[in-house]
Amino acid sequence: MKIVSVVGNRPQFIKAAPLSRALSAVADHQIVHTGQHYDDELSDVFFRELEIEPPRHRISAGSGTHAQQTATMLVGLEPLLVAERPDLVLVYGDTNSTLAGALTASKLHQPIGHVESGLRSFDRRMPEEVNRVLTDVISTLRFCPSQVAVDNLAAEGMTEGVHLVGDVMVDVAAHFGPIARRRSSILERLGLHPGRYALLTAHRQSNTEEAALEPLVEVLEAVEQPLVFPIHPRTERALDRARLLDRARAAALLTEPLGYLDFTALLASADVCLTDSGGVQKEAYLHRVPCVTLRDTSEWVETIETGWNRLVGLDPAAVRSTLNGGLERPAEHPPLYGDGQAARRIAEIIVAQAP
Repeated sequence: MKIVSVVGNRPQFIKAAPLSRALSAVADHQIVHTGQHYDDELSDVFFRELEIEPPRHRISAGSGTHAQQTATMLVGLEPLLVAERPDLVLVYGDTNSTLAGALTASKLHQPIGHVESGLRSFDRRMPEEVNRVLTDVISTLRFCPSQVAVDNLAAEGMTEGVHLVGDVMVDVAAHFGPIARRRSSILERLGLHPGRYALLTAHRQSNTEEAALEPLVEVLEAVEQPLVFPIHPRTERALDRARLLDRARAAALLTEPLGYLDFTALLASADVCLTDSGGVQKEAYLHRVPCVTLRDTSEWVETIETGWNRLVGLDPAAVRSTLNGGLERPAEHPPLYGDGQAARRIAEIIVAQAP
């Protein structure tokens, strides 16, 4: 049995880590790297730290508009999948790599498995929402991280090939979380004390457009405790073009993008996390860190319902009010996303469905 995983950015590399191990034990598992994230600190470092098998194939999609990036991936993936003829093409999450992998496989009549299926923010202005909705429609196997995701698919008429498996990020956190705390010296290097700083990430297209940059810097300035900001290259370039980078540096400790171990250690010891990332919202929950989401919608609605996550948008006043109002850790922390065995379940389902 041959399985091809299409990955292209940081969250997908992390999600592929437990599946790479589980699938390699039962099949010829090949990883295709689309090149959506191509800098070492956003790409190869995750393969090294998470002990993922090296990509068998690479496509140099690079940056560009959504159309340019997706088109480059489609052109690169088609001959590769024609040559490999996999029994299943596995895609992850909601990026352009996800959609390109699913579209290419669908046109070639190759079965598709979607890891993290059924998530919905119900905001079609987000490219990620469009990617995940379209990918779910054409997928053969839909691997859901939560019952909410299963219910979302059912509401859209998708009940076949739907499997509630839990979230592979729970697998990753359970295995690599303790390793990160032992191996990483990020707090010492940055002169930080556990529980006495905030962590922020911001990279969404909507939050790095010209009109959003001033409010983004004002959000940094609204955080009164020490603030660490591992800055995405796209965000850094946007702030630099707008001549706001010096203000950002004055308001926060800017660092280069971090590998999984350093970022996890930094997140797990933070007092609070502010982010516009989908994955980081969930990672904060897994590490029991309150989250303030710099968006108006979230696909991880369970984290909001349990009180661990609050939506404030890119609103400096709302950020200040939320932080000053006492963002305490709720008493309850239910296992929303499974027991850390999602990768094993996915591998078992794939093998059972094999022709």
